[in-house]
Amino acid sequence: MKRKYILPFLLLVQIIFLQIVSFFPEYIEHFYSNGVYPIISGFLRFAFGKIFFSIGDCIYFLLIFFVLRWFWNKRTSWTRGAAEPSGAKSNLKNNILQILSFFSVFYFLFHLLWAFNYYRQPLFEKMKINTEYSDADLLLFTQKLIAKTNTIQHQITKNDSLKIVFPYSQEQTFKMNLDGYKNLSDEYSDFKYSNLSVKKSIISLPLSYMGFGGYLNPFTNEAQVNYLGPLFNFPTTTCHEMAHQIGYASESECNFIGFLASVKNENLYFKYSGYSLALRYCLANWGIRNPKTLKQLLQTIHPGILKNYQESEEFWKQYETPIETGFRIFYDNFLKMNQQKDGMDSYSKFVDLMVNYYREREL
Repeated sequence: MKRKYILPFLLLVQIIFLQIVSFFPEYIEHFYSNGVYPIISGFLRFAFGKIFFSIGDCIYFLLIFFVLRWFWNKRTSWTRGAAEPSGAKSNLKNNILQILSFFSVFYFLFHLLWAFNYYRQPLFEKMKINTEYSDADLLLFTQKLIAKTNTIQHQITKNDSLKIVFPYSQEQTFKMNLDGYKNLSDEYSDFKYSNLSVKKSIISLPLSYMGFGGYLNPFTNEAQVNYLGPLFNFPTTTCHEMAHQIGYASESECNFIGFLASVKNENLYFKYSGYSLALRYCLANWGIRNPKTLKQLLQTIHPGILKNYQESEEFWKQYETPIETGFRIFYDNFLKMNQQKDGMDSYSKFVDLMVNYYREREL
């Protein structure tokens, strides 16, 4: 086989391999997620965690620059030799092979460094959590969640009508989140987090227009967090990205782990961040299931909490554009291609985990 065909051929091999791997989540769980991956991720967080800016974002910028430069340099080669059809065909073939070679290397590193976690054993199986529940189960859980969130809001503000004003800086929040993960890992060793590598994303404005609170760079294992959003959400948003870092790819699972890490924190502001996020997802669920019940539930929530929700809604509303819609369609399909059949809806699936997890536990 000629050298120029090797990497494109390996891309095909990788795609076939991943289709086979998807049938063996227990092996991925054992050999990759709990074997190779912790070593890789721990090293990357140790190597890049102390650097104050995002190495991953810089790599992306450089990658985009070189890709655009390549297309610019090749702009005439797509049609050069048009007078001789065989020449134009040869140029087109070589360009396509180079593009496939690039994607082959990119695809390999993406999965080796993180994305094999898409194929690991589902969290509900590992933790033996059911995913089915009735409206009565959801109603009882939502009512308990409202009582808990109301209590914490009042403990902080001493006034039911005041919204929570988060008192810590984002850098402080990154470090304080370790306390929640430490408490969580004392109960569940799979959620152990070490070598902090969480940073404010330098592309937070574009992230806002895309409707995202953060993302994980799979090539450097840096968690990037949108620093422009409402601060009361910030601890749980950060904990979500930290869950990606410790090897969980499913968005619903990361919401669940991020929630647990927040409410396990001893700090009331961090608890509030977790409980208020969980409550908001439950309320959204009721908005779909039974709007009348939603209206009744809203009347039992402290006005200060609703003001925080309004603050969040107003923030995201100012960035609503067709760009967000287009990106969400793209990301929805990306998730579906990577073992998350519910796509963007998978974010809210963590309500299933919460309701059943707390069926026999106190909030």
